[in-house]
Amino acid sequence: MKTLALVVFISVYALLLLLPRYRALVALTAAAIFILAGIVPVGEAMSAIDWNVLLMLGGTMGTVDLFVRSNMPNRLSDRLVRLLPNVKTLIIVLTLFAGLVSAFVDNVATVLMLAPVGLAISRKENISPVGPILAIAVSSNLQGAATLVGDTTSILLGGHMGLDFTDFFVFQGKPGMFWVVQAGALVTVPVMMFLFRRERGTLPVAQLTPVTDHLPTYMLLGTVAALILASFLPDKPECTNGAICVVIFLAGLVMECVRSRGTGLAADVIRGIDYTTLLLLASLFLVIDGIAKVGIIEDISRIIVGLGGGSLFVTYTVVVWLSVAASAFIDNIPYTAAMLPVVEGVAASLGADQAVLCFGLLTGATLGGNLTPVGASANIAAGGILRREGYTVTARAFMRIGVPFTLAAVLTGYVLVWVLYA
Repeated sequence: MKTLALVVFISVYALLLLLPRYRALVALTAAAIFILAGIVPVGEAMSAIDWNVLLMLGGTMGTVDLFVRSNMPNRLSDRLVRLLPNVKTLIIVLTLFAGLVSAFVDNVATVLMLAPVGLAISRKENISPVGPILAIAVSSNLQGAATLVGDTTSILLGGHMGLDFTDFFVFQGKPGMFWVVQAGALVTVPVMMFLFRRERGTLPVAQLTPVTDHLPTYMLLGTVAALILASFLPDKPECTNGAICVVIFLAGLVMECVRSRGTGLAADVIRGIDYTTLLLLASLFLVIDGIAKVGIIEDISRIIVGLGGGSLFVTYTVVVWLSVAASAFIDNIPYTAAMLPVVEGVAASLGADQAVLCFGLLTGATLGGNLTPVGASANIAAGGILRREGYTVTARAFMRIGVPFTLAAVLTGYVLVWVLYA
């Protein structure tokens, strides 16, 4: 079973990179093979899917659809143009802002909320939106490690080490992960300046686009506020965030339908949800659950530890950079969950504080997803948005942005975590 799972796993990710137009079909086929082969039992297939992520994604897609219809993204882009008429600067500022939002809100939700603004700016300048949207996605992934609520991996690490929200800002009297991530974000600025060096145009300062409906904006802001508040609830149900996004979307949709006195709007919005992306994510959850069940993730963990050779620095280096490589293809949630107890044991055997290895693991596992277009849910969501706009995101196009961005941010985090906590 392990050999079959490994072959299917390697094949599916190769095909996901080589056949971007058929990613959902490829992932669905792999998931079906895992179920038919008994790697993922039929009775456990539904529980293997992260419904919280899917509900959150679907609900936010609906809210964002209403947000776009209200003309608010165009209004925001007009405001940005008045402040920063230079296109390159606009893209960089929008990317950094996306990262800041993502430190407190789920990465996927951040991409869905800010992508419409990036699309509006791209249309005004008549440039491809691929670069700006992908930059928003990778920046969102970077900031997932900044706070306790930024990403599931941060939540896992916080639970393992007994950290609270403030520990990500100040830990053991030293700057916490929030500041390490912000340093990484600053280092990515010259990277983005180089990547978008050809966007030298300026945008004309035009009249502000009139907003036809403010309710979707309140829905988005309410979603953000509710997600932040929910992060402080102890022992909340697993689907809390997903339920928040869906409930706010459905409540807002009902209000919009009542105001418009018809059901045509509801049908258009429901049809506008990107079901292909949802299917792709659901299938990948099944694939990752399958390789976890046969022990492949545990095997990877043991290999990483073995390569350390008894040296804390070498072990730390292996943990960071192999986590980057592994998370480019493996969902970082089960990987992080499997590795946390492993690095704790290694730290104990070396007589070292586990903090340096745990923070190194968080740095590598969270940012590694930026290496490939299927390495993180936010990347998949960004690809879905661009596909609906008529753009296909190839592996090469994504890696042109993701690889230098990841290397700059991880290298910064790698050095700072070692200096602060070794």
